[in-house]
Amino acid sequence: MGKGKSPDAFRTIGEVAEWLGEEAHVLRFWESKFEQIKPVKRTGGRRYYRPADMLLIGGIQKLLHRDGMTIRSVKSVLEERGVEHVSKLSRALPGPEDGDQMALLSDDESAAAADAPEAEELEAAPEAVEQETDPEA
Repeated sequence: MGKGKSPDAFRTIGEVAEWLGEEAHVLRFWESKFEQIKPVKRTGGRRYYRPADMLLIGGIQKLLHRDGMTIRSVKSVLEERGVEHVSKLSRALPGPEDGDQMALLSDDESAAAADAPEAEELEAAPEAVEQETDPEA
């Protein structure tokens, strides 16, 4: 993935999709559902993701796929807790010691990286929000 790139370099949608183990169309779908995801778009509509964008998307992926939250619940967490909180839930970005390979944290490592009290608070959030019905969820 992006060999020779600085950890602060922008990444293409293909590189971010590879890092997450998702298809590019999933990232485009999430971009349509979460207004906080704002990649830089260059001529021809190509998307370039900053490290902060990647962390946000990684946090959203964790909440949706590992924690089983609905889109509506994740939107609620973003509104109530903010982008920074969700970004902290993401797997690690590549570092110089990684040989520019995206570092993938195990579920245990990801959980340890998140603040324990915050993780407990997140578990309560979906119950309240999921009681509402949402055709998007």
